[in-house]
Amino acid sequence: MKRRDLLKSVPATILLPTALGSVASNVIASDKQTAGSGTTGDGAGPRRPPAQFFRSTDKTLSDLRAYEGLACDQFGVDGDGKPVADNLTGTGSDTAPGAQGHKMKLTREEQAILNGSKGEVMAKVLKTIVMHGELFGAERLEDCGGAPHSSLYTGSPWVTPVLEMFEEIAAAGLRAHAPYTVNPMPIDLYRVGEDPVKRNMMLDSFPLQGRLIQVHTRLGARPLDNWSCSCYLPEIGNTAESGTAVSWAESSAVNYGNSVLGLRINRMATGMEVLCGIAGKVPVFGMLTDEGRKAKWHIDIRLSKEPHWGALGGAVGAKVVEQVPYVTGVEQWIGMENGKPDLVAMGKLKAFGSSTASSGAVGLYHLENVTPEAQAQGRKLLTDDYQTYVIDDAEMERVLSTFENRWQDPDGDPTAVYLGCPHNTYEEIHYWAQKIDTALKAKGQEKLAIPVVMACPVVVRNKLLDQHPVLLRDILREGVDFTTICTPLFQGIKGMADIDRGVTNSNKARYYSRLRLFGDDDLLEIAMTGKIPT
Repeated sequence: MKRRDLLKSVPATILLPTALGSVASNVIASDKQTAGSGTTGDGAGPRRPPAQFFRSTDKTLSDLRAYEGLACDQFGVDGDGKPVADNLTGTGSDTAPGAQGHKMKLTREEQAILNGSKGEVMAKVLKTIVMHGELFGAERLEDCGGAPHSSLYTGSPWVTPVLEMFEEIAAAGLRAHAPYTVNPMPIDLYRVGEDPVKRNMMLDSFPLQGRLIQVHTRLGARPLDNWSCSCYLPEIGNTAESGTAVSWAESSAVNYGNSVLGLRINRMATGMEVLCGIAGKVPVFGMLTDEGRKAKWHIDIRLSKEPHWGALGGAVGAKVVEQVPYVTGVEQWIGMENGKPDLVAMGKLKAFGSSTASSGAVGLYHLENVTPEAQAQGRKLLTDDYQTYVIDDAEMERVLSTFENRWQDPDGDPTAVYLGCPHNTYEEIHYWAQKIDTALKAKGQEKLAIPVVMACPVVVRNKLLDQHPVLLRDILREGVDFTTICTPLFQGIKGMADIDRGVTNSNKARYYSRLRLFGDDDLLEIAMTGKIPT
C-alpha cells in the first residue's frame, strides 16, 4: 500500500463548533483513565513493567488496524505495518547505521546521568537517546537549543507504548528543557462538539487523545492554540538562532528549520524528539554535522515564470529523494528583508520544502542567495561528485502531467477548496480573505459556490480576528471556514465529507490524498463557480 493510499481508511469524525475553552476539558474528561494511573487507560489492565530503556512502537503489530490513521511521512510505516523505505535515515545523510558495538563518547556529566545521578527515569531517557545515536554512528551528544517539536499528536491505540513512556517520565517530575510545540491534533479545535453522540464518535476514533493532551501538558507543551505543524510561525515562535541543534520530528518543520532558519535538526522518530527535549541532548549525526549538510544535487531552475512552489518541490523531492539539493535560479521570486526571506516568502518556501519532504524525504535544501548557509558558503556547499537536474518549462510540464486525477468520479464537480498543508501563515490567510471578499463583491455574489477551508493554528486565526474583524466576519458569511487540522485526513470539516472531490494549492496534501492540485487563480474561480476551469 502506498503512503498516500492510507487516507482511504481513515474513520470519519463529525464534530460541531464549540468554544475553544472547552476543548481540553471535554476531551480529557471523557477519557476512561487519567494520566499517571496504574492502568493503560483503555481497560487493558495493569501497565507493563518499565524496561531498562524506552522502546519505540513495535512495527510488527498483528492488528494492522492500529496503523489506519497513519498517513504522515514521519511515522515510517505503511498500512501493512512494514517500514517505508527502511534504507532511508530521514536525515539526508548517507551515514550507514553504526556497526554493532559502536560506542558514543560521553562527557563525565552524561555518564553520571546514565549512572543515575538525576534519577532512574532520567537515566533511561538518556540511555535511549544514546542507543539511538549509536545506531547511526553518532560520536557524541550536543546540548539542545530552542524547544522541541513533537509529531506525537494522535490519540489512537497504536501510541500506547509511547504514551505510557511519557506518563512514566511525567510521574517522575521531569519536563522538557523548554516549552515545546506539538503537531495539530486530529480533533478540530473549532468542532469539538457538545453533542454527546458526536463527541463519543470522536473519542471512539481517538480514545487516548485526552491522556495524550494531558501528558504533553505535564511534560511542558504549550497550550492547544499553539499546536501546529508550522511551529516556526511568528505567532508561535518556536525558533532558535541559526546553527542551533534542536529536537523536532515533523518532516515539514524539520525541512523549514534546517533550510530557511539554518537550524541543525535530524528528523527524529516519534517520541524521540520529546526524550531529547527532556534530557536536553541530541546525538550528533546526519544534519547536525557539516558533512551531512553538503549538497549532492545542483537543481538548475530555468523557468520563464514563477513556479507553483509545491509542484516544484515535488519535482525536486522525487529526483533527490533524501539527499540535499542546492537550488539556483529562484531568488528573483523570493522577497528578502534584512538578509532573510520575508513573510510572504515564508509561505512559498514552506510549500516548496514540505513538498520535497513528502514526495521525497528531503530534510534540508539550499537556495542560492536566499537561505543562510547558501548566502555564507555559496556553491562550496556542493560535493565534488554532485549531479545536476535541470528544471525548465518542458520539465515542469512533464512533472505536472504525472499528477493524476484520483477522484473516484474524475468528471464530477469539486466539493471544497482546501488551503493550508502545512498550516497557513497569517499572511496567507489574510491574502486569501482579501482575494475572496474582493472577488465576490466585484461580481455582486454573496456567497461562494463551494466552501473554502483554511487550516491554521488558533493563534493565527485570532490574529486575523484582532486585526481585521470585519473582514473575518464577511468571509465567514461568504462561505470560508477554518480548521486546525493540518490535512483533510479526518472528515469533520464542512464540505470535506466527500473528500474524493476536494481541490487544493498544497502539493503535500495532494500527495497524501485524492485532492487535486491547482494554482491560486484557478482555485478562486473554482470556489466561486463550483466548476473546474476549462
